[in-house]
Amino acid sequence: MSSRLPSLSAARQRQLARAMQLILVGLLFIGIDRGSPGVIVNTGVALVVTQLPSILERDYDLPMDNRLTLWITSAAFLHAFGVVGVPGTGWSFYTGFWWWDHVTHSLSASVVAAAGYASVRAIDIHSEQVEIPARAQGVIILIFVLAFGVLWELLEFFIGVGADLTGTKGVLTQYGIEDTLLDLVFNSIGGVVVALWGGIYLSDLSAALSRRLGVD
Repeated sequence: MSSRLPSLSAARQRQLARAMQLILVGLLFIGIDRGSPGVIVNTGVALVVTQLPSILERDYDLPMDNRLTLWITSAAFLHAFGVVGVPGTGWSFYTGFWWWDHVTHSLSASVVAAAGYASVRAIDIHSEQVEIPARAQGVIILIFVLAFGVLWELLEFFIGVGADLTGTKGVLTQYGIEDTLLDLVFNSIGGVVVALWGGIYLSDLSAALSRRLGVD
């Protein structure tokens, strides 16, 4: 995230996050009305993800400012919105725009990398028994993101196989080996971005996480 990106006011950032949540609710009801498992699962999971910042802040006293909330909400929203597309037309952003998959993978991977970064920094900064060099932290984050990406691709594969065997439409789609490799490349890009600039935006979260985990 660039320091110039959140030039929006805190109130406007909250409004954007809430607007995306409301759209997801609408898409969920459309999926329920039409009996579409893909729409129901993707919008339902996205809605759960968008609630995580408020849950972490309220129940675990972790600082989740408006930038982090908008970041997480955008990642979940763009994925679900890309899958649903325009209801009733059979057209989706994933199939209509070749670059949509790359954007969502990079953004989602950056959120995963942020979780890994905050955890690694929490242990490194506040534990006398563990010391992780700055360069090693970046490598750990990339490994974390790549491992998660591989697990996600395997999930897509097995869901696709299950859908083929049962004659149903899967909730996730895999487009082949080339697409999988590109997904992993853009996952790495998201991880690199967080490894380079995560400290600017995640230091408060790391400190609060370490206190919450009792690492001091």
